[in-house]
Amino acid sequence: MTDIKYAWSALGGDPALPARITTVEREGALPARLPVRQLARACVGVCALAAAELGAVRAGLDRVPEARVDDGAVATAFTSERHLLIDGRAPVSFAPLSRLWRTADGWVRSHANYPHHRARLLTALGLGEDARADDVAAVLAGRSALEVEDAVYAAGGLAVALRTPAEWAAHPQGAEAAALPLVERERTDAARARVLTPLDGTPLLPATGLRVLDLTRVLAGPVATRTLALLGADVLRIDAPHLPELADQHADTGFGKRSATLGLATGHARFEELLASADVVVTGYRPGALDRFGLSARALTERRPGLVVAELSAWGRRGPWGGRRGFDSLVQVATGIAVTEGCAREPGALPAQALDHGTGYLLAAAVLRALTEQSDEGGGRIVRLALARTAAWLTGADGGPARGGAVAGEAVPGEREVAAPYEGPGPWLAETGSRIGRLRYALPPLAFADGPRDWARPPVPWGSDAARWL
Repeated sequence: MTDIKYAWSALGGDPALPARITTVEREGALPARLPVRQLARACVGVCALAAAELGAVRAGLDRVPEARVDDGAVATAFTSERHLLIDGRAPVSFAPLSRLWRTADGWVRSHANYPHHRARLLTALGLGEDARADDVAAVLAGRSALEVEDAVYAAGGLAVALRTPAEWAAHPQGAEAAALPLVERERTDAARARVLTPLDGTPLLPATGLRVLDLTRVLAGPVATRTLALLGADVLRIDAPHLPELADQHADTGFGKRSATLGLATGHARFEELLASADVVVTGYRPGALDRFGLSARALTERRPGLVVAELSAWGRRGPWGGRRGFDSLVQVATGIAVTEGCAREPGALPAQALDHGTGYLLAAAVLRALTEQSDEGGGRIVRLALARTAAWLTGADGGPARGGAVAGEAVPGEREVAAPYEGPGPWLAETGSRIGRLRYALPPLAFADGPRDWARPPVPWGSDAARWL
């Protein structure tokens, strides 16, 4: 089974449809020891196919439009945060205290991009808020990696010890993640089949008229909702007023969306008004974090029958780390990817935050497939994905497809083209003006017949829109 067929099967799609995907292969795109290019190609390919499938349903087409996935476009999109320029300025991806550190017995990776995460890291290490990287390095050099991992998480911060693939496989959370479906899919109620307004003309925008509440942060969730916005959805991102998003990060993932602030405790009535006419809710907070506000997937679908809820987590809902926060860089270190891409003495990294981007496109694809199913079967839907589960697919820990392509003797689905090597992002970059400045950005990698080529609007400043539907 190829990666594309594997991902499409996990989405519950018609096994004949991957033949509608043409892949354009370019050597040099996303170079790595692990098959990152194949995974990235599959995630984008099935997302484009899911969009084409929903578009065919809404436009009354007798055949699903052909989809095309180009390694060059995919490689550029998977590193979109590195290509963004705002008035000629390149964003800073990681804060000084977000990095790998040597410990007394190995390595640990911290994540401290947000001020509150930085403060909790320093508290766990017994350092003051004015501590610098040298101070952190000195403390960590005298402590074990596992001790640091436990102490920082106990303080509400983020740090994980470097593990080999074998060590992660033996860890209870590693076993839990590998045993999950790549895409968890659940029907929640018996709501009537969704009636979607017929579409005509071009571009074909399969999500036109759909309202998406975006309760996500960095990076996979916003990639998913950015993709739904590309396809015509009214995407309203909601953030707590006291937790501002990093401005550059918000710019990269904010294309096509609106951005509002709303306290979930004080703004409960307004949120319920939004929910009452929402079609999709996408959440990206750690499992259980939103439950106290009545925003668990089950509670949402009970109040809004027929709703599609898409949940994203770092480690999965269950297991000893089920309630922990996490980011792509941490998952790479915990799951053994950093050792595979480097070694235990000098850890490496993937050529992109591929777990984030790949899971984001899969999450968007899962939403699109749920909407297609609803148009025939009805019923609310919950879909769930986890970065650690995507990592298990990438590393082969889930027993999935033969890594890097098809099983010997099996034909690759669809057409295959071998194009010029990937020599840089140039052909897949664009520029536009915006309220936050002149932007250079990566174009969307989704391509299907008569589909959109770019977002309808640029990103807006964080929190600058009203919390209401258009």
